[in-house]
Amino acid sequence: MLPRALIYRDGMTQKSLPHLTPTGTCWCGCAKKVGTGSFFAPGHDKVAEAALLAVEYGSSVAQLLHGHGYGPGHSVSARAVSEGVWLTCPACDYVGAPASIANHTKKAHAATIGDQAQGAER
Repeated sequence: MLPRALIYRDGMTQKSLPHLTPTGTCWCGCAKKVGTGSFFAPGHDKVAEAALLAVEYGSSVAQLLHGHGYGPGHSVSARAVSEGVWLTCPACDYVGAPASIANHTKKAHAATIGDQAQGAER
């Protein structure tokens, strides 16, 4: 079986993602040269993402989600958690990528973490 990062699931189908190799040119189409190992010039990944969303889904994230079988009755966030690519905050119901959970915990639960640390010192 392929590593999780190379498996793409779209609704009911599953396919392997191809290995992509940076070419030295920005993949947004601007033709700028980029550093070794980079696909995009700084910020151009978001430019490409916005252009794709505009072309394929009328700039609507709701249309994107619907097109992939997600919506109010089928949560893409819950799917990300169940697939193990996102986490749930242990102190609340916030979900996100591991780095987002770490940032969320520091900001939203800073007082709780401080209280727990003080309790451990007692």
